[in-house]
Amino acid sequence: MPRRPTRILLATLLALAIALPAVAQTEYEGTTAGGAFYKFAVPDNWNGTLVIYNHGFDFSEPEAVDDLGPLIDIQLSQGFAVAASSYRQRAWALFKTHQDLKAMYAAFRSRVGTPSQTLIYGFSLGGLVTAQAVEKGGLGNVTGAFAACGPMGGSRNWDGGLDLRLLYDFVCSEVPGAAIAGGPKGLEKRSTLTREDVERAVNACTGVDELPFRRSRRQRANLKTLGDVSGLPESFLQTQMRYVTEALADLTYDRGKLKGKQGIGNKDVDYGDAEVNAGIERVKARKGPARKLKRSYTPTGRVGKTKIVSMHTDKDGLVIVENASEYQKKVPAENLTVAIVEESIPTHCFFSPPEVVAGWQSLLDWVETDSQPSARDLQDSCELFASLLPGPCRINPEFEIPDMDGRVRPR
Repeated sequence: MPRRPTRILLATLLALAIALPAVAQTEYEGTTAGGAFYKFAVPDNWNGTLVIYNHGFDFSEPEAVDDLGPLIDIQLSQGFAVAASSYRQRAWALFKTHQDLKAMYAAFRSRVGTPSQTLIYGFSLGGLVTAQAVEKGGLGNVTGAFAACGPMGGSRNWDGGLDLRLLYDFVCSEVPGAAIAGGPKGLEKRSTLTREDVERAVNACTGVDELPFRRSRRQRANLKTLGDVSGLPESFLQTQMRYVTEALADLTYDRGKLKGKQGIGNKDVDYGDAEVNAGIERVKARKGPARKLKRSYTPTGRVGKTKIVSMHTDKDGLVIVENASEYQKKVPAENLTVAIVEESIPTHCFFSPPEVVAGWQSLLDWVETDSQPSARDLQDSCELFASLLPGPCRINPEFEIPDMDGRVRPR
């Protein structure tokens, strides 16, 4: 049976059933001393709680905030103020995100007032930014957090990124039209290689854009090796290669990040394939940059009393579901509820509206009542919302999350 709906859940169901009305609100915009843009929306009936929304990975340079998150209408109707930062860095922005959020919070206190409590949520990279914000503090009374499809294993995801980059070079560098310059640092510092260039190169090596029967024997063999060793679905190969070229280069060369130094290595990694082990390039991480990358950011599990709901899709080809198991190892069970959505095809962050609302509402319920929800409770809540919102409810309470060592080989 579903858990008994709380006052907040009933109010949300009612608001959804009658369609969300326009909420009178005041908006504030500005820039922090560090160079991050921010935006607040404060309803006239503000209940004293601030919600901080953290956006995902962005290849573009920071600009004025125009997105206060997918739940903004519901949150304003519930009386919450909502704030979001652009971050001052692009891509893997976690070297400075917490300073950006603290500066934004200070601006909110100055311009609006001190919140009675703070709730934090984000999707994709924003999920990890949320985890970092909870652990580092300085954002007031943080009572709850909602992280969806986040790289919760932290900087360890870059180990997998380096593995894919070097595996691709081993498999594809001799294929006409397939070589991608840059090696273990992603791209050359001043490379003009575009996303389309990367996609063409990957297709030349694997034929991934072609129907299977149109791929050459060599392309089929290359695609199989890349899939077998990396575990990636072929539909995500080109996307991932953009991250391990452009984004890896940004991580390596940015003066605010690793300053051109090698922070990721694979010196003694066993890839489970004798030919790959013998032929793949071996790179040694430097201790200083490796420590800096881990600090920016790998969760520690020190979350205090904050209640956290985390959701992930099981076939995510960009941020693998194994990240959820890494986070579970760090955070005390009484602080964390994890729910896994089972997909029919691989996606990244493709949750249905009732699944997202169920995650958010389950967090509010937990904060209000101090009764921790289970994955089964999230599925039950989703089914309540599914009568009002389009989309399925696919949370599997029995899902067993694989260990990350099976996808990202230990260093």
